[in-house]
Amino acid sequence: MLSLHDKTIAITGASGGIGEATARLLAHRGAAVVLAARRGERVDAIARDIREEGGRAATCVVDVTKAEDLRRLVSATVDEYGRIDVLVNNAGVAPISPLVDLDTEGWSAMIDVNLRGMLNCVAAALPVFHEQGSGHLVSIVSVAGLTTSPSMAVYAATKNAVRTVHEGLRKESTDGVVRTTAISPGYVRTELADSMTDPHIRDVTRKNMDAMGISPEAVARAVAFAVEQPQDVEIGEINVRPTVQG
Repeated sequence: MLSLHDKTIAITGASGGIGEATARLLAHRGAAVVLAARRGERVDAIARDIREEGGRAATCVVDVTKAEDLRRLVSATVDEYGRIDVLVNNAGVAPISPLVDLDTEGWSAMIDVNLRGMLNCVAAALPVFHEQGSGHLVSIVSVAGLTTSPSMAVYAATKNAVRTVHEGLRKESTDGVVRTTAISPGYVRTELADSMTDPHIRDVTRKNMDAMGISPEAVARAVAFAVEQPQDVEIGEINVRPTVQG
């Protein structure tokens, strides 16, 4: 296992679930972390825990749908620690429903958070990555984007769009400055189901998470594996799901 002591890592959606687990694990392995989310009190509490355990952690209140918030996150990270080596784009929502329900508000929310939020990360971090001479964008995507299932068409579309942007960024980064990693979890025991407005879909998802979901720490370990690689190694895609998930 390579050291993360020289890494500075900002993480969106860090107030719970995969984001929180990632922040705690990377800090435990020596990285300086900046936890970003809309719930300021929650990320402040997590950061305190990390510091009390001897880690380095700061916070920033961020709404990923606002480009200025991502610019502020990148600036705050650089101000606090001198650079930003990795930006983990983890914030996401899933108000999924059959297309026939015409939940246009849910569609817009998924586009704004899942896709536009990632593009805001790119726009904020890319100039700094190039100025530094290196940088790494990690996006938490979903195995739902690998296939299309009933009720998940728009959600899967946003996740596949993120993959497409990642691949475009990779193709444009043959100078070796920017690395990209897309990590696709299956069922994970998180609060994601809370963003689902359809009560039947929400209940089924929660039952599946409880019955077969893996821990957020499993995804955090995949993030750690990707970011601990030397600069000349890029882990492009990782799928992490329960062994029993079909």
